[in-house]
Amino acid sequence: MTNGSVAIGIIGAGIMGERLLGAILQQDPALVHVSGIWDPSPEAMRRMEKTFPAVPRLPDAAAVIAASDCVYVASPPASHLAHARAALAAGKSFFGEKPLSVDVSDARAFVREAGNRGAVNFPFASSFAVAALRDWIDKGEIGMPRRIAIEVGFKVWPRPWQADAVAWLDRPQQGGFTREVVSHFLFLARRLVGPLHDLAGEAWFPESGQSERRISATFRAGDLPVTLSGAVGGTAKDDHNVWMLEGDRGAVRLCDWSIAERRLPDGSWQPAPDAMPNERARPLALKRQLEGVARLARGEAHHLATLQEALDVQEIVEAILAKRSP
Repeated sequence: MTNGSVAIGIIGAGIMGERLLGAILQQDPALVHVSGIWDPSPEAMRRMEKTFPAVPRLPDAAAVIAASDCVYVASPPASHLAHARAALAAGKSFFGEKPLSVDVSDARAFVREAGNRGAVNFPFASSFAVAALRDWIDKGEIGMPRRIAIEVGFKVWPRPWQADAVAWLDRPQQGGFTREVVSHFLFLARRLVGPLHDLAGEAWFPESGQSERRISATFRAGDLPVTLSGAVGGTAKDDHNVWMLEGDRGAVRLCDWSIAERRLPDGSWQPAPDAMPNERARPLALKRQLEGVARLARGEAHHLATLQEALDVQEIVEAILAKRSP
């Protein structure tokens, strides 16, 4: 397609599917609109009927694909690539949740097949806080970049608002905070600094049948060394995270998803003038994501996370999880 409103169909009516659906309904309908939604869970579909009565509820994934210009895949990770391949086979574009898959070899094959017809929903690609970091870096505020440090922590996992997805989100096969949260900060390192490589890391799975509770890793983004740590139970916050890039003359960091800060000469941290909590920042980023989806569907250049970027992130994530500590 080249013009007109882009029809976005949604596969998966969980937290992310519902979040993007709400964002589409807030967007200019001349740019994008919802063609329909489907989830295999009757309970989820009943919730969609109650919450979004005007949105078409379609009978299966094939019907969503047929009705759409771009298919947003928000189902659990093991099903991502089957839906993505079906969308591309039908001549539609694909916008999906991370990870591409939990099978790295299959993800590699998909990226080779798909070319530029897909993108992945890493909202940092559209974040105003990330734009502030990039601006400070480009203006030389930190001098020569030296290192990156990433730290994530959770009071419990899954987080309270994810309780409905515990059946897969707290299982080692598809879930865990490394895939769900750490991947965003790996993408940020990949996007701002360079390809991720030279990993040494490990993950701890102290509870049988459940996802990891702690990780530790070092790797490189481009030429810069990166340290990564993450744990469940080490913070009173439901979700706490810091991504920091340090140079020889200063540092910048992103705190709790949306607060960009720079370190002043006296060692204190100064927030960006337009810094805002994630509850206010998220809708703005989603609006920009949807603008990118419209460009993707039209075959135009876009700023969204590419399939190759998502694959690079997935390879690091799965390599960390594969190194199980005794």
